Amino acid sequence: MSTATLTPSSSRVLRFDVIQRVTHWVNAALFTALIITAIPLFYGSLFGVVVPRHLDQEIHLWCGLALPLPLFISVLGPWGARMRRDLRRVSYWTRDELAWLRTLGRRPLDADKFNPGQKFNTLFVGASSLIMLGSGVILQWFHFFPVSWRGGATFVHDTLAYVVVAMIVGHLYMAMTHLDALVSIFNGRVERAWAKKNAPAWAREIDESSVDPSQR
Repeated sequence: MSTATLTPSSSRVLRFDVIQRVTHWVNAALFTALIITAIPLFYGSLFGVVVPRHLDQEIHLWCGLALPLPLFISVLGPWGARMRRDLRRVSYWTRDELAWLRTLGRRPLDADKFNPGQKFNTLFVGASSLIMLGSGVILQWFHFFPVSWRGGATFVHDTLAYVVVAMIVGHLYMAMTHLDALVSIFNGRVERAWAKKNAPAWAREIDESSVDPSQR
């Protein structure tokens, strides 16, 4: 079944529905809060510059604990059908996609709805979020864990935080240099011409679907 919706003019297709867009922006807000509140935690001399230390720590803690919730909620029930389909898409890799990723995009690719770079970024940030959550729990409630765990959690949490920030910066750069794709996370739609150029396999799936356009 096609995962795109055609407008009456058939010139635009739905790339992200309301649930997906809301989930994206809620997660973006949580990540922003986590990064801002993490700065004083890394550099203690900045404590109290914006908010008191205790408040900064509380905001960081609760934003971290809340991070998985938008995604979990978005895949539940009938409203999460499109999100579940897209999660299956980013989890499925072909040999051509792996080769494209190894060559950093220099190899020709009959791309699906998401290219391998987008798939890798999604999977990496998702997995990193779970690891950061686990290590953060150990750091917050350290009395329940052995000293060796605490030391390892500190190293993992701090090191992975830098990598995640670098990935987010890269994500923002790619978004700003691909404005047609960026617009779709605001209004949900892309031009059919864009889909045929940048995601030809997905565009063919839309064209070949036998489902009535009003029901796709």
